[in-house]
Amino acid sequence: MRTNLGAALLALLAAAGLTTGALLESTGPWQWTFIAVGLILPALGWLLAARRPEVRYGWLLLATAVCFGLGILGVGLAVRGVGFGAPLAAVIAVFYGLSWVFVPLLFPEGRLPSRRWRPVAWLAGVAIAVHFAGTALAPVVPGGSVEASAPAAPAGAWASGIGQVVTWIMAMVVLGGLVVRWRRSERPERGQYAWILAGAVANQVGFVLLAFFNVGLGLPVFGAIGLVAVLTALPGAMVVAIVRHRLLDVRVGIRGSRVLLVFDVRPTVGEVLSSLGPALEGDPEPVAQLGRLASAVRTGLDTRWAAVTLADGRRVVSGREEGPAALTQPVRGGLGRIECGPRDRGRLYDEDRRFLEALAVPAGLAIQGAGLATRLVNAQEAERRRIERNIHDGVQQQLVALIAGIELARATGGDAETLGLLREQARQTLDDLRELAAGIHPSALSQGGLVEAVEERCSRLPVPTRVFAGRELRAERFPDEIEGAMYFTVSEAVANALKHARAATIEVRLAKAGGRLSVTVRDDGQGFDAGARGGLATLADRLDALGGGLELDSEQGKGTRVNAWVPVDG
Repeated sequence: MRTNLGAALLALLAAAGLTTGALLESTGPWQWTFIAVGLILPALGWLLAARRPEVRYGWLLLATAVCFGLGILGVGLAVRGVGFGAPLAAVIAVFYGLSWVFVPLLFPEGRLPSRRWRPVAWLAGVAIAVHFAGTALAPVVPGGSVEASAPAAPAGAWASGIGQVVTWIMAMVVLGGLVVRWRRSERPERGQYAWILAGAVANQVGFVLLAFFNVGLGLPVFGAIGLVAVLTALPGAMVVAIVRHRLLDVRVGIRGSRVLLVFDVRPTVGEVLSSLGPALEGDPEPVAQLGRLASAVRTGLDTRWAAVTLADGRRVVSGREEGPAALTQPVRGGLGRIECGPRDRGRLYDEDRRFLEALAVPAGLAIQGAGLATRLVNAQEAERRRIERNIHDGVQQQLVALIAGIELARATGGDAETLGLLREQARQTLDDLRELAAGIHPSALSQGGLVEAVEERCSRLPVPTRVFAGRELRAERFPDEIEGAMYFTVSEAVANALKHARAATIEVRLAKAGGRLSVTVRDDGQGFDAGARGGLATLADRLDALGGGLELDSEQGKGTRVNAWVPVDG
């Protein structure tokens, strides 16, 4: 808000000085044309400074416009005989210096092309200051001659002349630099430099016409042409370069019969997040989610390419990756990073970095979700292979042996003992099938609920195990995915307590409070490194997918505590 107000005040100051000074000098129709043409520069500076305050170029144009406005005001006051009018008119020297040197040199971002241009900028700045000071010490009266009564007039005239010559030499150096930048630039940037180069040349030609033909040769027509060139060449070239090549995110839009100057071409962070959220939710594939995220970054920043890289090295790129990354944003938690290449037109600003930082939050969620989905898929595949292996190595072999025994008994007329053995073998196979089915989804969990299934599982353990649960929890049922996740968490925890911790007693507590269903498994075993979760890591991902979590607390010789929870209604 403050930057917008500052830009508006500077533009109003420039416009007020220009209008007042021109009307003080004369009220003829040419003055109104002069005012209209002169207002182009402050209008352009205000637009850029207000809409792109972080870009210094708009403020440079406003400073140039203010100098021009104050200089014209000084001329008008001098014509009316106001004493300080002539010294104030000396500010026009600063306008010429900025227009000749700094406006073309700092295009389009308000920065020097390289550090090698610093001496030129410093020398030009000193020359402009000397030109201004000399002109102020040797003011020009309305007739066009130096006011001889000024005590420092001779020194001022010399200083003004030297400053003006050095400024013009620096302008020629900058013009040559523009030619070099134009020739060395790639195709997207060449058009930008071509327009500003043409504007700078036209500005210099206009100054020559204004200085020689209007004053020295008495040809006001050529002087008027020079004045128009001085006032419009550079602003007009900048408008074309900025709009045509979409510098500073500006373009021309057409709505009906109206032509509009459109800022903020790229979508805002809110718009990107609004469109990205449903897309991520609707696409379950992790790679596709990361691809959508990379595409959103590329579209939002209008870059040649964008990439999302995970911590494990996997990388998804949108666009054709060429050259090094222009911006890199790490994702919190060390989950990965977001990178984007350069733009085809213009550079990336601090605003773009903030845009990328804002996208890093949903990016982290997307990367985390993609990693979780991948781990769940891998866990499901591992479980499928385990079941397949158990069927192949266990029940399948038993059934093959049972069939072979039946065929042999039929061929030999098996006696009662043989049939009894076959019957016992069939019962054992049935028990193994039931045990296998219980590992997939226990029947007690489907029929009696979570508490009953946990009690049934713990009743078959070889060590004393106590299960604590409230009376109201025994009668309550939960969705299948919640009951399954909690049951297998208990099953894995007690299995670890027996196999690895060598526990003598185990305690299981189930509770529901504060919108959470929780289970805690404690043992008095030897403990282990809490960082090595083993099979609990898969269950942690399963709980995480349900919005819950798993905590593991264990130390060598102090037993283990496993705490798992999921959100539930009520």
